[in-house]
Amino acid sequence: MDHRNTTTATNNSYGNSNPYLQLSPLPSNGQGPQGRRPMDKICDSLNRCGKRFEDVTRKAESYAGSIWHHLKTSPSVSDAAMARLAQETKVLTEGGHDKLFQQTFEILPGEKLLKTFACYLSTATGPVIGTLYLSTKRIAFCSDNPLYQYLPTGQPQWTYYKVVVPLDQLGSVNPSSDRLNHSAKYINIETRDGHEFWFMGFISYDKALKHLTEALQHSRDSYLAFSC
Repeated sequence: MDHRNTTTATNNSYGNSNPYLQLSPLPSNGQGPQGRRPMDKICDSLNRCGKRFEDVTRKAESYAGSIWHHLKTSPSVSDAAMARLAQETKVLTEGGHDKLFQQTFEILPGEKLLKTFACYLSTATGPVIGTLYLSTKRIAFCSDNPLYQYLPTGQPQWTYYKVVVPLDQLGSVNPSSDRLNHSAKYINIETRDGHEFWFMGFISYDKALKHLTEALQHSRDSYLAFSC
């Protein structure tokens, strides 16, 4: 089954009651259709960080096959390549994944980032490229680029698409693949209260599935220990 253009009943709009789906609007600084697009700023950042960008590119060559599959998940390979390379540049300029995670999400007391995975989130409008974070307390996703969307107020704005699932609300982690294309693999995450999200286009699918499954098991063990 191909989940690329599918969505769940809980993430098909911004005005729903899904407690795990968030929008993070960009600061109101006149940017948008009347100003410079966020991609313009990304291109500026890439130009300023040419040498570091080349280092990331050389490092990525050993994962060429996985990266190509990752890029092909997007409706536009060129847009996906720009988004992925811009994200890697952002990680370098901000001081690493830990710093970027702290800037993107409010850090919880005692929380530590464990792993990050480049992937896509399946939505009603198609796959959204981003980064999946696994910490000691939650699973979190943020789109690499802001999307021009209509907020529940009816006003259009550039916003980051985010999903945050506390580990104690994690119900299951389910691997899946397309019956007609076995290279197209997915990870379905379900919460204890019935919400679900589909992630796909991983650069490191096996590692992501392994660590997410371990996080689920740890969450279940902690829940059973607390219940007893």
